[in-house]
Amino acid sequence: MSTIKIINGKIPDFNQRKFVQKDIFIQKGKIVEIGQIHKEAKKVIDAQNKIVSPGFIDIHMHEENLRAENYNYDITNYMLNMGVTTCAGGNCGLSMTPLVDFISFVKKTGAPTNYVMFTGYNTLREEAGYNNRYTSIDSQSIGKIKKLIERDIRAGAAGMSFGIEYTPGISFEEIVEASQAIPNDDYLLSAHYRYDEARSKESIEEMIEIAKYTKIPFQISHLGSAAAFGFMDDCLDTIRKARNNKIDIMADSYPYEAFCTHIGSAVFDEGCLDRWHKDYNDLLLTQHPYKNQRCTLEIFQDARKNYPNILTVAFTMNKEEVIQALKEPFIIIASDGIYTNGQGHPRGAGTFPRVLGHFVREKNAMELIDALEKMTKLPAQRLKLFHKGEIKEGMDADITIFDHQTIIDTASFDRPILKAQGIDYVLINGKISIENGVVIDHRNGTIIKK
Repeated sequence: MSTIKIINGKIPDFNQRKFVQKDIFIQKGKIVEIGQIHKEAKKVIDAQNKIVSPGFIDIHMHEENLRAENYNYDITNYMLNMGVTTCAGGNCGLSMTPLVDFISFVKKTGAPTNYVMFTGYNTLREEAGYNNRYTSIDSQSIGKIKKLIERDIRAGAAGMSFGIEYTPGISFEEIVEASQAIPNDDYLLSAHYRYDEARSKESIEEMIEIAKYTKIPFQISHLGSAAAFGFMDDCLDTIRKARNNKIDIMADSYPYEAFCTHIGSAVFDEGCLDRWHKDYNDLLLTQHPYKNQRCTLEIFQDARKNYPNILTVAFTMNKEEVIQALKEPFIIIASDGIYTNGQGHPRGAGTFPRVLGHFVREKNAMELIDALEKMTKLPAQRLKLFHKGEIKEGMDADITIFDHQTIIDTASFDRPILKAQGIDYVLINGKISIENGVVIDHRNGTIIKK
């Protein structure tokens, strides 16, 4: 019987808003005892002067398209290296379909992290044959999509996501109608907004109305990339008022001033640069044949036409407003990470260490206990993962041990997958995935079905 004892570490107590030094005894994948522990364990980890945190939970990332039997994973390997133990994929309306194929693959092979999956409405819309992203569909036609939603819910989806900006033809009525296929408020809806910049508040108001009509908890995706253009105050205030009126709506955000998505998406439709008050040089292409090149008009047009799937970084947002969002009590820290063969935005390898190292330690913009709660307890509650997110007896032994004096991200926009520093151990389901900063086993994760 495998047992692990973690000694001398500092554990976050979110109720008392402080860190306490206690030992932890782990058995059969669970935390079974906390305190001064004298009994023997097969493995002892000395966490002297280290933080023993619940494993980080990324409520918003983009999973890979798992097909090949020998697939070795891409983004979740980098997630593991930055202390993430549970990922929520299927965001922004995009997911592998049918969802059962993804779930079966993870159950069969294991994964670098645990997975929670949403079903992506945009993907299901296309699967049902509605391929024009600018065209609305009527309520009768939605019936075919609703059957696909129900299929993925039966497979174990934790909810449904929408990518409204990616498919501008999706109407408010379509969203509300499709959401009727979600059984009850044990599930979660999320959405990539319809508009950013000057119309971001309008987008927030639309999502609040969706939550109000559906009565299903609602998560606004990556608020920073919608509102950090001078409109964060209005958007946060709008969400606060809705929450005060008992509407169950929250948001997530990542700690960067640049977003990333495919160059061929509707996000880069005509007028986007004027709207952002930017030019082509503010766009960085991340893949062949324009890897690490800034755009010109000619490159932009060629990439949109001939290489629409190139992930492109857009430097558009205000850093001060990004920090403002991260500090808000109802904002969950998430990466929105997406990679193609290790190419993309550094948020997929650096989000959580960046917050802890740069914003907490270096800038004193947040308290450590608050940042950790936004990475662990808060997303666990939001996803209804009631056995994760805290160091307590009976909880799952998903644990990240790090040095709060040295933790920092190293991934950059030209080298987006560099490994973070300061993460010593990662345990997933009571098994050691990272030991002394080195990956020991990257298949300890599993699928978490609703």
